[in-house]
Amino acid sequence: MPISTVFEGKISRMQILDESGIVDTALEPKLQTEMLDKIYRLLVLGRVWDKKSLALQRTGRIYTYPPLEGQEAISVGATLAAGMDDWLFPTYREASLVYYMRGHPSYKSNLMWMGLEDGLKLDKRIRCFPYATPIATQLPHAVGAAYALRMKGEKAATIAFCGDGGTSEGDFHDALNFAGVWNAPCVFVVSNNQWAISVPRKEQTKSETLAQKAIAYGIRGIQVDGNDVLAVYKAVKEAADDARAGKGPTLIECITYRMGPHTSADDPKKYRDSDEVERWRALDPIKRFQVYLLGKGIWNEDYEKKVLEETAAFVEKTVQQAEAFKPDPKDIFRYQYARMPKNLEEQMEECFGSK
Repeated sequence: MPISTVFEGKISRMQILDESGIVDTALEPKLQTEMLDKIYRLLVLGRVWDKKSLALQRTGRIYTYPPLEGQEAISVGATLAAGMDDWLFPTYREASLVYYMRGHPSYKSNLMWMGLEDGLKLDKRIRCFPYATPIATQLPHAVGAAYALRMKGEKAATIAFCGDGGTSEGDFHDALNFAGVWNAPCVFVVSNNQWAISVPRKEQTKSETLAQKAIAYGIRGIQVDGNDVLAVYKAVKEAADDARAGKGPTLIECITYRMGPHTSADDPKKYRDSDEVERWRALDPIKRFQVYLLGKGIWNEDYEKKVLEETAAFVEKTVQQAEAFKPDPKDIFRYQYARMPKNLEEQMEECFGSK
């Protein structure tokens, strides 16, 4: 018998704002001026806060820090697209901005990088999980949470972030497999920033795209321009809507670039070409959105000055609040066990004179 084809697959790519900021009106989401202003302010906040955080690390005021520069559109677009009943599972890179956008006090995000666990005491009402440093370990958790939400009858989805390096981890494949089998209401957002520390994308996998990895697990996959905040917003919103409607999970590959080091402990000059960085700098997501807002009559130089001034003041206030924070030393006793044993009660009383 002749050999027959039993399966064929394809991956679509979406871009709404091109590299020069020109919009595809057929795909353009219909957002009000207030939302467009909010998006821009959040993009700028991500950039300003990021630069301040890196400066704080260089001066010894916070510990190891993972810069976000160049990837702000993914954090902003995906988080705004999520419903308030959805649960978000960020990585370390977008955690500060995602938590703030969901209602976590901004100074507490600074506390995280100061090494204080108070920074990751997340109010369950913001529906965010603490970020995990081990790569991709949050993805199976997100699938399990999505399954639990459906069992409880909640019309909610989970939005799980990871990087291109995370797609080489077993947890990534376990998560996609279970999500497909269970038809779990989960959206996977992969920030393909071209580098997993010093390992380039071309050495991660021979797959032409990361989005096509969805096909093997029977779920939808799409690639979007990750420096196009409108494309990220639209892709995640549609995927989350589908997930809540019982149409199953989606994998979204966001093409972007990590402009800075992997973390403040890294020196990217040792493994990548500066010309490559400059080529990607020309595709900056904030500059692209500026052009779009200019066409909408929203952005101008006075608007830009006001946004930068207000954002800088906000970030400085956030830092001051964080550095003025005094942790309660009794917490080292209180949070060892669900119920404090007698010997710890005695030790705490001996140290502080009371419980």
